[in-house]
Amino acid sequence: MIGGDDMIFTKDKSFYKNLFLLALPIALQNLVTFSVNLADGVMVGALGDAAVSGMYMGNQVQTLLQVFNAGVEGSILILAAQYWGKRDTASIRKIVAIGMRFSVAVGLLLTLVCALLPRQVISLFAPDEGIVGTGAEYLGIVCFSYVFFCITQSFIAGLRSVEVARIGLYVSLCSLFTNIFLNYCLIYGKLGFPEFGVAGAAIATLIARVVETTIITLYVFLYDKRLGFRPRDLLSSDRLLLGDLIRYGLPILAGQLVWAVNTMVSSAIMGRQSEEGSVAAMSIAQTINSLAYVCMNGMSGAVGIITGKTIGAGREDKMREYSKTVQIIFLMLGIFTGSMLYLLRDSFISLYDVSEAAVSEAVKYINVIAVTMVGTCYQVSVLFGLVKSGGDISFVFKNDSFFVFVVVLPSAIIATLLHAPAWVVFSCLKCDQILKCFVAIVKVNSYNWMKNLTR
Repeated sequence: MIGGDDMIFTKDKSFYKNLFLLALPIALQNLVTFSVNLADGVMVGALGDAAVSGMYMGNQVQTLLQVFNAGVEGSILILAAQYWGKRDTASIRKIVAIGMRFSVAVGLLLTLVCALLPRQVISLFAPDEGIVGTGAEYLGIVCFSYVFFCITQSFIAGLRSVEVARIGLYVSLCSLFTNIFLNYCLIYGKLGFPEFGVAGAAIATLIARVVETTIITLYVFLYDKRLGFRPRDLLSSDRLLLGDLIRYGLPILAGQLVWAVNTMVSSAIMGRQSEEGSVAAMSIAQTINSLAYVCMNGMSGAVGIITGKTIGAGREDKMREYSKTVQIIFLMLGIFTGSMLYLLRDSFISLYDVSEAAVSEAVKYINVIAVTMVGTCYQVSVLFGLVKSGGDISFVFKNDSFFVFVVVLPSAIIATLLHAPAWVVFSCLKCDQILKCFVAIVKVNSYNWMKNLTR
């Protein structure tokens, strides 16, 4: 019986169709966006361990901005997707405009701090003078891309909420090709350009961000018909919607900031490990982890859009049916992804021209990631794609806070103080990806997370 308690896979063919049509462009767009940083890392890798490590630490502020921006995007998507279930595009435009203003304000603040104090910012993550020098050189330039990134991602979130996903992929492809071409010219001094090294990678990323912002802005104002944005809409506001965005967005944003703290403290912990090549290894391992995560997160984002739209339309019974299918799909995806990470580990590491010590440490770190990725795929799809997008936003924030501040960081700090091997410390930083699965199973199958947030 469709919708019955014993059903595992929904028979609703539209669910699979919508999941595929949304997930594919979102996952590819996330992958291509991530590939901009991957291209920087691989092409700078020819300059040695210090260059790779410095650029990795220089990108920690970008990671902080991405985490904050993901909170704003998540707030836009959760509210806007439910309004899309009611086909209320006027409210969606106001939500996107309000969210963009918050995002751009933070982008401007981080740009100012990093432009004025690049060395001081990098020294927070790693004490090594060689890493600080290259990291500051990279950060002092790439920070001017932050505002462009904020504008682009806000527009893409608004378009995704109304099920327009492909433009994000096209924009990111243009950005990627621009970045790779300019990396080739500016890092190595090809085609008549000067050789800038790490600074060249930063300049290429900045130009690529400007290109993608220009393209998405022209599309939104000149071609898109579904959202119907006009320049004057960027200044529009609504007291009630602002209140809703703050009310439901604060737990999302707070949760993202918790993860920002986790990411930055984790980098600082690993940056102080005594093993030779550990920072470069961390950079490589986190890169392949992010490569797998952005693809999975694209599918999870598609689940979130379907969840918001279904609950906004008042179809809670159908959502129960979908939730069981999502759990099985992402558990299988996690097993497949973890296996592929393990099998492709050596080939990926070989892309980097780093020391043997860094290679040895990277192998250990990626082994850890291959195991924890199974849990990551399941719990992220459940807690973010279903529970948070379904309206129970504060639960996810509380759950993340508990694991970060009670489990992850304390265990990693204790392991460091006990002089445990670096891979053990790294395992402590990833252990929550498995432990959260037990919470996710209980929460999602209680069905108390489905809440309509629209007015």
